[in-house]
Amino acid sequence: MNILNRIIENFASIVWGLPLVVLLIGGGFYLLIISKFLPFRYLGHAIQVLRGKYDNPDDPGQISHFKALTTALSSTIGMGNIAGVAVAISIGGPGAMFWMWVSAIVGMSTKFFTCSLAVMFRGEDSVGELQGGPMYFITEGLGKSWKPLAVMFSVFGMIGALPVVNVNQLTQAINDIVLIPNGVEVGLKSNLILAFVLVAITALIILGGLKRISNAASKLVPSMVLLYFVLVIFILIANYEMLPKYMALIFTDAFSADNFKGEPFYGGVLGALILLGIRRGAFSNEAGIGTAPMAHGAAKTNEPIREGLVAMLGPAIDTLIVCTLTALAILVTGVWETTSDNGVSLTAAAFNHSMPVYGKYLLMVCIAIFSISSLFSYSYYGTKCLSFLIGADKKHLYNYVYIISIVLAATTPFSMMLNLIDGVFALMAIPTMLATIILAPKVVKEFKSYQVRLNHNKSK
Repeated sequence: MNILNRIIENFASIVWGLPLVVLLIGGGFYLLIISKFLPFRYLGHAIQVLRGKYDNPDDPGQISHFKALTTALSSTIGMGNIAGVAVAISIGGPGAMFWMWVSAIVGMSTKFFTCSLAVMFRGEDSVGELQGGPMYFITEGLGKSWKPLAVMFSVFGMIGALPVVNVNQLTQAINDIVLIPNGVEVGLKSNLILAFVLVAITALIILGGLKRISNAASKLVPSMVLLYFVLVIFILIANYEMLPKYMALIFTDAFSADNFKGEPFYGGVLGALILLGIRRGAFSNEAGIGTAPMAHGAAKTNEPIREGLVAMLGPAIDTLIVCTLTALAILVTGVWETTSDNGVSLTAAAFNHSMPVYGKYLLMVCIAIFSISSLFSYSYYGTKCLSFLIGADKKHLYNYVYIISIVLAATTPFSMMLNLIDGVFALMAIPTMLATIILAPKVVKEFKSYQVRLNHNKSK
């Protein structure tokens, strides 16, 4: 197990090198500039679209704008926000959060482009159903000669969609928060029991397909974000005198890297801190990875720009709001300096500090909803990738692999699962970002014609 762990750790370090950072962040900046900072100028319009102002039931697609966003958010708002932020701070200190913010701001632009393309270049699967996602906008937008890039995305997408980090951290949370404090012996047996309970819940939803997944997500996501928001605000109010200090430290530490405990990158700790923040940001909001375009590509709309605008709200909600709340809770309570905990246990320590007895159980409710909602949407992504590779009639086979992975994830080390998904996400980002950068001028052109239609309708 140790040898395998080292191999996966080395694999993640190699693929998360300078070229990928340039592709994700440099590519995102390029998209921001050619769109003239469009995502931020059309924030109000994006919210109107999300609220259903422009919905038309006769438009092509399977689900509404709101359900597309909540399905995408149910996968991105998960363990990246609770465990991923805790990992970033325990290794990188407060400054890691600043670089996660940078990744989110750039990521809003990336999400706008990738999800607009997912609707612009929808393709049909083998049974004639309209589908969207990087594999389709690569083949439909760039042509059949680019299919190897689409195949690369789909192969790694099937691994990237496995719910291993969520299950692993949910198991750790149940062990640390519920079982161990109540005298229950934890080990392989207890982990397997938890895994089989998760398998039963997941199978019930995922075997019902996209409609059932999006219905479950649209009910769970808003309520879980609200509950988590209220709990963290309570922690921040209880520790309000520490808030200004840590808000300032996030900015100063981002450039001094005084609290960084990891390996240097190209000889420097600041470079390593930036890489850590971007890596954890990408894991959390998945901008440029290519997962969200698969959900947004199924939206009922014939206006690709509208779907792109809705999608760009994802990184704002995920990283600028939810991740920041987690970071501040960990920082103001001081647990990042006083405990050796990592991942979800560090966040639980912060909740326990400000809300003794019941705080960790309330966090447990959030973790359970975050994790289980992620389990639903990731299975949809994996089946889409398999459907592209071998045909829609065989896509259900992925669900069986998915269910087996739940059992494996509950019984393996956290670092191994995190490095595996980090590495695979990097390999999904390569085809997604290359195709997006090449096709970006078509999105800008489509946006200009959308503006004309929008102004024409307003003047009527």
